[in-house]
Amino acid sequence: MSGFLLPTLTTKRDVDSIIRDTLDTVLLLRFGRAADFLCLHLDDIVPSLLPLFLFFSLFLNLSLTCCGLLHPQLSKSAWKVSKFANIALVDADAEEVQVYLNYFDITLLPSTVFFFNAHHMKMDSGTPDHTKWVGSFYTKQDLIDVLEAIFRGAMKGKLIVRCPLPPERIPKYRLLFKDV
Repeated sequence: MSGFLLPTLTTKRDVDSIIRDTLDTVLLLRFGRAADFLCLHLDDIVPSLLPLFLFFSLFLNLSLTCCGLLHPQLSKSAWKVSKFANIALVDADAEEVQVYLNYFDITLLPSTVFFFNAHHMKMDSGTPDHTKWVGSFYTKQDLIDVLEAIFRGAMKGKLIVRCPLPPERIPKYRLLFKDV
């Protein structure tokens, strides 16, 4: 189970209600799979899987830094940001949640979406997509800094904020479009 400390949402009704009912705090929704390694790392379940990952990394040419394995974030940071942010996990394999995956165009997992008072908060991080954070954060402090920037911007009435992280700590990816 990927979120023993964090609520895991599997229905559209649960996602709708948490978005609607979270007031005056930032809501972080992490879309991912319970069996995905990066999602487990982001949720802080991975330390026991480290030897297994190291074994398979020899065959798959994976590195610890590309996966962001050095710093688990969500469950360890939840209590630190509890005064201004709530964190919930959304199971991307759940049938009812596919509406949100299509709406936010979530194809890469884990993806993180932010809300404040039921408004979707966007972040300009220098990537082509401002609607979500794709991938894992490198450190817990990176996650806390992003949540704090979104909270401060939302309190000023902004719907898009600048990412406080330096470019080297922002995951890079390429968008691929179908039928273009």
